[in-house]
Amino acid sequence: MTDTTPTPRAERVTHFLVRDVALPDDLGTLALVTLDNGLDHTKPTTLGPQGIAELQAVVDDLHERAAAGEIVAVGVTGKPYFLAAGADLTQVASVTSRDDALALGRAGHAAYRSLSEVGVPTFAYINGVALGGGLEIALNCDYRTVASDAGALALPETGLGLVPGWGGAYLVPRLIGVRKALDVILTRPAQNKPFKAAEAYELGLADAIFDAADFLEESIRWTAAILRGEIVVERRPLDDEATWSGTVAAARERLDATVHGSRPAPYRALDLVAHRDRDKTEAFAAEDEALADLIMTDEMRASVYAFQLVSHGKKPAGAPDPSLARPVTRVGIVGAGLMAAQIALLFAQRLQVPVVMRDIDQERVDKGLGFVQSQLAKLVSTGRMSKDTAARITAQVHGTTDVQEFATCDFVIEAVTEVLGLKKKVFAELEGIVSPETILATNTSALSITEMAADLQHPERVVGIHFFNPVAAMPLVEVIHAERTSDEALATAFAVTKKLRKTSVLVKDRPGFVVNRLLVLVMGKIVEAVENGTPVDVADHATDPLGFPMPTFELFDLVGPAVGLHVLQSLREDLGDRFPASPGLEKLVADGTRVVLDAPAKGLPKPVNPEIQGVFGTAGGAGSDSTALDAAGVLDATLTALTREIGLMLEEGVVATPQQIDLCMILGAGWPFHLGGITPYLDRAGYSERVLGKRFLPDGVANVARG
Repeated sequence: MTDTTPTPRAERVTHFLVRDVALPDDLGTLALVTLDNGLDHTKPTTLGPQGIAELQAVVDDLHERAAAGEIVAVGVTGKPYFLAAGADLTQVASVTSRDDALALGRAGHAAYRSLSEVGVPTFAYINGVALGGGLEIALNCDYRTVASDAGALALPETGLGLVPGWGGAYLVPRLIGVRKALDVILTRPAQNKPFKAAEAYELGLADAIFDAADFLEESIRWTAAILRGEIVVERRPLDDEATWSGTVAAARERLDATVHGSRPAPYRALDLVAHRDRDKTEAFAAEDEALADLIMTDEMRASVYAFQLVSHGKKPAGAPDPSLARPVTRVGIVGAGLMAAQIALLFAQRLQVPVVMRDIDQERVDKGLGFVQSQLAKLVSTGRMSKDTAARITAQVHGTTDVQEFATCDFVIEAVTEVLGLKKKVFAELEGIVSPETILATNTSALSITEMAADLQHPERVVGIHFFNPVAAMPLVEVIHAERTSDEALATAFAVTKKLRKTSVLVKDRPGFVVNRLLVLVMGKIVEAVENGTPVDVADHATDPLGFPMPTFELFDLVGPAVGLHVLQSLREDLGDRFPASPGLEKLVADGTRVVLDAPAKGLPKPVNPEIQGVFGTAGGAGSDSTALDAAGVLDATLTALTREIGLMLEEGVVATPQQIDLCMILGAGWPFHLGGITPYLDRAGYSERVLGKRFLPDGVANVARG
C-alpha cells in the first residue's frame, strides 16, 4: 500500500469576483464580492497568499469607487455551501521562515482592514461554511447575515496550533463579550465543535438569520433597510476591566488544569484577548507576531498533519472495490446491552433500515429498547430531531428473544460479552439461521476474529467492526480483516461504516487491534509504576505533558475497570509481559473500589480516589525504592514502551503505515491534534531513533524540518 500522507500542493487560488447590484428604492449600488475558487463544493474555498493579494487589489478598487460615489455599500458572500473554510493550511505549513510567516499574517490583516475601512458600510452574507479566516473576513465587515443552513462557523485555530490571526482575537471579544469570545476561541476548538447558523446568530456573531432558499435576496433587502435607517443594530459596550481580567484569569486557570502547558497556541490566544485596552493597530500587530511564532512551531505542523490525515481518512486506505459490497436492508444486533443498543440506534438512524435486537430474556430486551427510546426523546427535546423522525426510527428498532428473527437479516453484528467461547457459540447458532449471503460482524474490542470464525462453514463472511464508546460520538471504526475474511465482507463493512458517517481504518486481526493495544499499554505502564512504588497521583498525571483529554485513571474509569483489566490480561496472554500484570488492579476491580471522584467543576479532570493508593500498597514502601519513578520517569517508560510496540505492530502489518496508527489514535483515543498523532511525537521527542534506530516519518512531514 502506498504512503497516505498528503503532499503539499500548489495554492488553490480563491478569486474575488465583483458585480454591481442595484439596491431597492434607488438607494444606489451595492458592490457584491463573491469568493469563488472555480471548483465544485467538494473543493472548499480557502485563502492563500495569491488569494489575499487578489482581495487587496479588489478592495483597493472598491476604495476608489466608494470615494467617487459609485457605490453605497459592499457585500461579501461565497460560492454555494462556503463563504471560506479558512486559510489554506497546506500553504501555511509550507512556510520555511519566520519572516515569511510574519508577512503572511500582515498581508491578511492589511487586506481585511482595508475592507473594513473601504469608505461605505460593509456587509458579510455568510451563505455557508465560515471557518478561521473565512469567519474573520465577515468579522471585519460592519454587519453580518447568515443562512439558516450554513454548515459551520468557527475560529478553530487554537486546535490547529495557531491563533485567530486576521482580527478574530481582537474583534470577537468586542462584538460578543469576553466570556462568550473565549468559548469561541478556546473551548469550541478544543472540542472540535463549530457553531451552527442558529447558534452563531444567538451568540451575536451574526446580526440576522434568513432562510437558505432566498438568503441572498433577503440579505440585500436587509442591507437596504440598514442603509435607510429602518433597522439599527445595537452593539454591546466593552466589558469593564474587572469582568475582563477576571474572565481571562479564570480561563488561564482552566487551561493550566486541562492543557498543562503542553502546547502554546491556546495560551498565546488568551494573551491576545487579555489586552482589553489595545487599539486595533496594536492588536493586529500582536496577532501578526503570535501567528509568525506559531507557524514556525512543531505544534502547528503536527496539527496540520493531523487535520489532513482526518480529512483524507474519509477514503479508507486499502479498502476493496466498493462495488463488491452487498446490500444491507435489514440489520440484526446480537445482544441488547448498552453497546448493542447504541449500535442499534446508530444503524436505524443512519442506514434507515429495520433493526432487530435480540437478547436471552425480555427484561434485557426491554432495557435495550428503553435506551433507544430515551436517546431519541432527548434528541427531540433539545431540538436536534423532529418528532416524526424519532417516531420513524422508533418503529424501525424491534426487540425480541427469538433468534429466528435474524433469518431475514442480511447483516448481523454481535455485541455480547467479551468471552471467546460465547461469541463462537453465537456465530455457530447464527450460521444455522441466516442466509449464506449474510455478513456476520463482531464488535469485539480485542479477541481473535480468526479464532472466532474458525469452526464456521463460511468463515470468509466474518468481519470485525469495532466501534468505540460512546458509539454516536466516537468517529473511528476499526474494520478488522481476519485470516479468511472475503473482499465482499470487507467491502460491505466499509460501505456500512461510510453510511454511518464514521472514519474506517483497515486493521489486521492481531490482539487489541490498534487503539486498545496502545491505549491499554499506556494504562498498563501507569499501573505498573504504581505497583512499583510510584504514588498514584504522580503516575496518574505523568502523561499531562502530552495534553490527553483526561488523566489515565479517569480514562480507566470511563472504559470500565473490569473491561480494562480484562483487555490488559488478554493482551498479556497473547503478547507477553510487555503488558504488565497488576495484582492491585485485580483487587481494585474485585472490591469494586471507586477509581475517581467527581470533577471539581465542569470540564475539569476527575481526581483519583485517594483510597486506591491503599489497594496498591503504600507508595515508596519497603522493597519498592529501587523501582519507584517520578513523573518524568513514568512518562519515559511509557513512551519507550509505546515506541517499541508501534515498531512491532508495523512489522506485523497490523496496519500498513504509521499514518494509519496516527489516524486511529487521533479519532479513537483522543490523541491530541497538536501532537499530530503518536508517531510524529515519538519522532520529535527522539524515542523512535533511540528505541528503533529510525524515524517513523520523514523529517518535515509533521514537524518543522531540521535539515
